[in-house]
Parts: sequence; C-alpha cells; structure tokens
Amino acid sequence: MYAFEIERPSTIADAVNALKSEDAQALGGGQTLIPTLKQRLAMPASLVSLTGIGEMQGVCLGDAGEVCIGGATTHATVAREAAAHYPGLAGLASHIGDPAVRNRGTIGGSLANNDPSACYPAAALGSGATIITNVREIAADDYFQGMFTTALDEGEVITEVRFPVPEKANYQKFVQPASRFALVGVFVAKYADGVRVAVTGASEEGVFRWSEAEAALSGDFSAAALDGLSVPADGMISDLHGSSAYRAHLVKVITGRAVTAAG
Repeated sequence: MYAFEIERPSTIADAVNALKSEDAQALGGGQTLIPTLKQRLAMPASLVSLTGIGEMQGVCLGDAGEVCIGGATTHATVAREAAAHYPGLAGLASHIGDPAVRNRGTIGGSLANNDPSACYPAAALGSGATIITNVREIAADDYFQGMFTTALDEGEVITEVRFPVPEKANYQKFVQPASRFALVGVFVAKYADGVRVAVTGASEEGVFRWSEAEAALSGDFSAAALDGLSVPADGMISDLHGSSAYRAHLVKVITGRAVTAAG
C-alpha cells in the first residue's frame, strides 16, 4: 500500500463535497478498489468512504411497490432484507463471492465499477432498474456503456437503486472457482409486458441484453422457447477459463436453467 488520506462523511452532501478534492476516489466496500491500490494500478490521494452514510443503506419498498436499495447496502443485507419482496434479486446477492465479500461489498460499488463478470449489473439490467445518483436518475438500459464503463460522471455517487418487482425472476451463473465471479451469468425477469434477459461474464462489451431470447420467452416462458436460438461467438470473452465459443454456448444453457428455476 501507500500513504493516502481517508474521509468518512456521514451525509451524501459531505461525500460529494469531499469528492471535489483533487485526486479523490469514492470507496464503497473496497472489494475491488483495495486490491487495485495494493497493485498500484490506482493511486488516489484520498479515499472517501461511503459506508457510514445512513441514508445510503438499507432495503425498503417504494410507493410504486419497487424494491429500493441504498447504494452503500452490502450484498449480505440485500440477500436478507430483499428476500420477502424480490427473491430472485436476494438469491443473486446471496451467492456473490464468499461471506467476507458479501459482508463488505456494496451494491453501489459493484454497479459503479461495472466489472464485466459481476452479478449486480445483470440484475439491474435484467430488472430494468433505475440507478439514482446525487444529481439524477439513470435507466439501466442507459447506464451500462461497456466494460468497466458507465454513464456516471466524475464525482457522481450512486445513492440508491430501484428495482421493479417482476412476476418471476431467477439468476443462474457458471462460477469461475478461483474468483467466484461468473464465467457466464444470466438474470431472467418476467414482467406483465414482457421478459428481460441480461447476460454477464460473457461479452467483451460487458453486461448485455439477449433480445432474441426476450422475444421468444415473452411468447412462451419455458426453456423450450430457446430451441433454435444461439448467441454469436464474435465479441465474446476468450481466456484461459473458456473460449468465446464456449461462453456463447453457456449463455443459452444458463438462460435455460434460469427460466426453468424461475418457472
């Protein structure tokens, strides 16, 4: 590590002001940022911890029945407190990483980082969630803009995420054993006006919606509806854990599992 300052604001306003300092970086649970600092891949002069801001923590129901989750809420808290209202989302949170990660990592930190193999981006995109920041509201379809890239501006903080609750939903992932990240993960959500399918871990562009599967499943919400469909291998991640063709194949397999489990 190296020497840096750390600020622990208690309000969103104080956090935003602290982030205006030169070379300041927001710190959520630190599950990605701290290892990055250790490797000198990032060297901010100061860290602004968001975990002590009470108004950014917890799970509740909004006026329209959506599940509202504070940006500084840990995965373990989401798994516990969202279970009664959105079991598909709670199930996803309960299988992120290991117990240490789930009790430190936060939903806002995960979405801000937008790792191409993270689980929460699939939940947000698959649910058609709204990401609330200190200055605006961003639809999930507009928020994710590529690998490690989002619509967030410098100094902008995710304060809350609002999830419309579907009729049925499930998340399945093929786990990379060493990292516990998804080699391929698929979140399927069935709403009254159609089905959303979001895929993580597979594409070089990060999380994406599989529109062909959405159209097929909107007419027949069963794994059989995926027969004849396929995802092109072009643009899929290829590494020592799996080729692009293997990941493309897994997308269909994991989608079918998620549909079956949701049904």
